[in-house]
Amino acid sequence: VYVFGLVSVFPFSISKRTKLILDVRSTPVETLGFRGRLQTLFFATAIFIAKKFFNGMTIITPLMKEEICEKFNINPKSIGVWSSGVSATRFNPDIYVSECEELRKKFCLSKKFIIFYHGALTANRGLKETIEAMRIVKHAYPEVLLFLLGRGPIVDHLKESIRVLGLQDNVVIHSPVEYREVPKYIAMSDVCIVPLPNHPYWRSQNPLKLLEYLAMKKVVILTDIPAHRLIIGQHKCGIYISSAKPTEIAKSIVYAYNNREKLKEWGKYGRIIVNEKYTWETVASELNSYLSSIDDMRYS
Repeated sequence: VYVFGLVSVFPFSISKRTKLILDVRSTPVETLGFRGRLQTLFFATAIFIAKKFFNGMTIITPLMKEEICEKFNINPKSIGVWSSGVSATRFNPDIYVSECEELRKKFCLSKKFIIFYHGALTANRGLKETIEAMRIVKHAYPEVLLFLLGRGPIVDHLKESIRVLGLQDNVVIHSPVEYREVPKYIAMSDVCIVPLPNHPYWRSQNPLKLLEYLAMKKVVILTDIPAHRLIIGQHKCGIYISSAKPTEIAKSIVYAYNNREKLKEWGKYGRIIVNEKYTWETVASELNSYLSSIDDMRYS
């Protein structure tokens, strides 16, 4: 996909009036086996083509920029950072107060302490480990509930784990909803979770869901990886997990529950972070500055 997409724009590369930019949202996630090696090869080829014929490149985080510049010997000055962003208007907790209460009543969760996750239900995202953590937590804290909003290739496996571990009253998997509905589901939660394991392809990411949780003033339980530290730092809106092991996730869940009276105050810091750095307006302004700085010089 990388290579074929770039080939289609070759005719424009000879035009002095057209500036070509390669945007990299992610490095290869699947790197093992034939499929993984092929994906890695295509990615490297795409970078080489862009380096040779394009005017610039945008990367999702400074961490990924550093990684790609070092690996492919690219001058950092020729690469811009175009991070994820979030609509602070759509993801505004103040406008979902009544709707989130209605959702809790609809799902009979009024008395539950809700941990929320939304997005793709795939392997290597720490979801299986989080469900295992719920098994550890449920006996001492039966009111704690994990709410997963999404779908993906491991959904049947997760449902089977829930059945085998006897977590039917502690874990809910809900089908995806329209994007405009997502904020009120976040609003009904007490705390959110992003349990990405410490794998190379997660370390330099910029998870959109994390920004959405922060915009909604939710404290987030999240793994202690560079990508998360880059956004949250030492602010109280993040509860770091030392690893994605079920025992460590369980400890963080218990910590959040025992500090549930403080979560609302801690969550305010997340909204500040988003307003300062990650609104779409701010992201667009930074991108525009980079694009305006590009001249006709190639990487080489």
